[in-house]
Amino acid sequence: MPGTTGAYRVCVIEDDPDVLLFLTTVLEKRAGATVLAISDPRDLPGAIEGFEPDLVLTDIELPGVSGLELLARFRAQSPEIPVVVMTAHASVDYAVTALRSDADEFLTKPISAATLVEVVTRLVEAARAKKAAQRPTVVLAIGAHPDDVEIGVGGILSAHRAAGDTVVVLTMSRGSRGGEASDRQDESLLAAERLGARLFLEDLEDTRISAADPTVGIIERVVAEVRPDIVYTHSINDRHQDHRAVHSAAVVATRSVRTVCCFQSPSATIDFRPTRFVPIDDFTDAKLRLLSSYGSQVDIRGYLEPGFVIATARYWSRFGGGDYCEPLEVVHDTADISPGSRAGASRLADSHAGRIDT
Repeated sequence: MPGTTGAYRVCVIEDDPDVLLFLTTVLEKRAGATVLAISDPRDLPGAIEGFEPDLVLTDIELPGVSGLELLARFRAQSPEIPVVVMTAHASVDYAVTALRSDADEFLTKPISAATLVEVVTRLVEAARAKKAAQRPTVVLAIGAHPDDVEIGVGGILSAHRAAGDTVVVLTMSRGSRGGEASDRQDESLLAAERLGARLFLEDLEDTRISAADPTVGIIERVVAEVRPDIVYTHSINDRHQDHRAVHSAAVVATRSVRTVCCFQSPSATIDFRPTRFVPIDDFTDAKLRLLSSYGSQVDIRGYLEPGFVIATARYWSRFGGGDYCEPLEVVHDTADISPGSRAGASRLADSHAGRIDT
């Protein structure tokens, strides 16, 4: 059956209508696949545009063009898509020709339903796993105001970037209650540049951010665009109403994301209960550099003072590994993902008092 990335998308090319109906029915009913059924290969270019198949299943003998010719075209355009070639002739020569033409599998008709489902499932899952392993981890950090995410997870985000992960920062307001909005915008851009992150800077009203729309809609839009593997955002255990609102909206809007964690802000309450403590020993200087981007805030926000930042990270290390840590509350975690890793690689963090490993 389909894995966690959704229904299989299979393009079936077969000129025999009875066989085409059989293949389509089996794939839809038994594999839960979305099938693009094509009886005339001349219709293929227009029909397949935008379909983005996970697998192509083609007969080797077709009117006007051979399945091997189609295979060559697919290999030239989309080498990562598995192709299965079918034939009614159980010939060694046919099989050798097909496999030498880079077919992923050669099937002889009549094909049993069980065999068809097994082959499609195996090849699609292998292709998806390979694609996932090649895609860098995408991290989305969501904050209510400029400097929120840098304070909470500046060290972790720096570790992600150093490991080659893609980092995206979504800031919901310009923070006009804490200074000139134009200054804070420029500071946000500077911090993102220093981090090497992509910045989405929204313009919701400072201190009046809603836990519903438009906040939920904004986060959903960014999630759909960047497809994050990990999300960091505010904790619900916070005195600031904007922080709580962003937390509530993010939990709704990131329900499809595999890992969602909450960071500590200076306004967190004593109910903030972290369960992961991520060592940032090699990234304390990087975090301080990010925070130094917010020059307009240094004199009015004591928690940006480097000594305070370092002391806080030093305190949390008593619960985790290393000398300096950033704490996280885990909302949900269905993947084993960390800076520089893909599924099954190195882990997010290790709490020697808990379950997390570095």
